Amino acid sequence: MLGIDRDGDVVTIELQREERRNALNEELVNLLREAVIGAVADGARVIVITGRGPLFCAGADLSGVYAGTFLSALLEMLHTIESVPVPVISAINGGALGAGVQLALASDLRVIAPDAYIAIPAAKLGITVDRWTVRRLVSIIGGGPARTVLLGAESVSAQDAYSFGFANRIGGLAEAQAWAKSIAELAPLSLRHLKLVFNDDGTRDPEPQHQRAALEAAWSSADAEEGRLARQERRSAKFVGR
Repeated sequence: MLGIDRDGDVVTIELQREERRNALNEELVNLLREAVIGAVADGARVIVITGRGPLFCAGADLSGVYAGTFLSALLEMLHTIESVPVPVISAINGGALGAGVQLALASDLRVIAPDAYIAIPAAKLGITVDRWTVRRLVSIIGGGPARTVLLGAESVSAQDAYSFGFANRIGGLAEAQAWAKSIAELAPLSLRHLKLVFNDDGTRDPEPQHQRAALEAAWSSADAEEGRLARQERRSAKFVGR
């Protein structure tokens, strides 16, 4: 499910769940978190995360996302990536959907392939994303584009992702790894400090109770169940707002 390769001070972690388009389940989320922690413990100075096959990550595996343990494991993995003291680069080799975008948001830098795209289709599934995701997306690309991605549930091309500031560079895995090698030559303490400051963006502020209640209402709604069934049956969902 996961491949790990080291080239000097750069560790590349590859999602290898092609049969599910690299969709994240609880096992893969935990393996990814452990791999990131392990790479840092082994002295990696930059980490690159990518996906095998045509997609970077198809999001969360919908057969398991409704379990509370998956959601807590996902958030723990994302917070681990954003808090480790070395830069993490997402090499988005193809489509990044939902949790795949969250994975990229937790990373410090993003390199996107020319034919890749990003999307968070939560509103098409009757579910929603947490406060951390909304605030981080706004922090990186601004409120207007973030509303397009979330409220409009629209996909964003690689070129637009670069224009919005979501992607730092357009290129493939080789470009991401070459950039990682050059970053690995920079002063580690400088990078650690800068990462701490960049990630002090309000995403960890206490969540108001009414926002938490609205999130939980969406995830436990009849609409969420309808969204899951519609996806399984390959049809358009019919939401009723309850």
